[in-house]
This record gives sequence, C-alpha cells and structure tokens, in this order.
Amino acid sequence: MGKLYIVPTPIGNLEDITLRAIRILKEADLILAEDTRNSGKLLKHYEINTPMQSHHMHNEHKTVPRIIEKLKSGETIALISDAGTPGISDPGFLLTRGCIEAGIPVDCLPGATALIPALVNSGLPTDRFLFEGFLPVKKGRQTRLQALAEEPRTMVFYESPHKLLKTLAQFITCFGEDRPISVSRELTKLYEETVRGTLAEVLDHYTLNPAKGELVLVVAGKK
Repeated sequence: MGKLYIVPTPIGNLEDITLRAIRILKEADLILAEDTRNSGKLLKHYEINTPMQSHHMHNEHKTVPRIIEKLKSGETIALISDAGTPGISDPGFLLTRGCIEAGIPVDCLPGATALIPALVNSGLPTDRFLFEGFLPVKKGRQTRLQALAEEPRTMVFYESPHKLLKTLAQFITCFGEDRPISVSRELTKLYEETVRGTLAEVLDHYTLNPAKGELVLVVAGKK
C-alpha cells in the first residue's frame, strides 16, 4: 500500500516551505499539481525532479479512481496546489476522502496558508473564528450573508480583486458600515499590505485605490 502526502506550498515567498516538504516532494513517485506550469517553477527552484501530473477542480472527479489504483499498487504520491494547503479552497478533498475510504494512509504536512497570517494580522479576536473561504458567486450568496449577520465569531473570507468592492458593499448591507474589517493582500510577497478600519472606511479606501493580488477579508463578529 502506498501513501498520499498533502503538501502545502508557499503562498508567495518561496522561502516559506518546510525542509520536510522538500524532502517528501523529492522522495515521492509522483506529484499531483493544480497547475504543472506554476508548480514547475517551485520544483525547479528546489531542484525537485519528481514527475508531475495535473490534478485540478476540472478533472479531479475523473482522475481520483486512477490515482487510488496507483496508491494501492504501492506508489507514494504528493498532492500540491498552486499556493497554500491543498483542500483549503483548493482541490484535495475528493482525493483525501477517496483514500480514506480505500484504507490508504494520508498525511497532511503543516505549512503555508493565507488564512492564519491574515487572521493574526487583523488584530481582531482569534480565540474563536469562522472560515468561510469564497462566498457563493451568485446562487446562495445573499442567503449565506444573511445567515452570518448574527455571527459573533470573527469571520474570514477569500475574495478576488475584481469582486472586492461589490463584496464590501454587500457586507455593509448585512453587517452595517461600522463593523470592523481587515483586508490583507499579497501576503508574504513584496507588496504585502493590510488595511484595517470600518467597512465604510475600507470600501472608501479601495474605491480610490483599486486592489491587486489575492485578498483575505477578516470581519469582526457581531457584539
């Protein structure tokens, strides 16, 4: 029986990878990558020559059975995403579940994720929080936001730059313009930035200064 390793990769700064992650990627028989072109840059940087295979949200339903067979035959396989920890708003859940159902060992390494640095940087309570990831694009979006209107815990969302203003406006409608928020973008990268304030203040800021790069929104819970 083989083994599946879930291996976090840097979210920006290539130094944010563990020694163990590098070793596992070098020792594995196969690396499953969300985008082989993107991951190829990381593997080249660390002189990792393990064969890669594409594994992303558009093909994972079809590829999981074949990967399970490889693992059953004794192969060691490492799963990585474009950035961060696979399975957290990235492909990985279906394969992990399939391995568990088939009795194949799964080992998730600790490592990079945008969630925790943004939460800690926010200055908002971290003792209890709710991770929402990406909100539904259309269907169910308003319903989900309305369900969160009374949520007392700190809430963490992922968002893309072109949807940021719309999302902030929707937050104001559901949470009120005075609700504290922290927006972190380009975490670990050269132009990393965290903007804190009320929802109204942060909306004004990004209306005048359009956001670029990956965004993590940390919203205070209702008092």
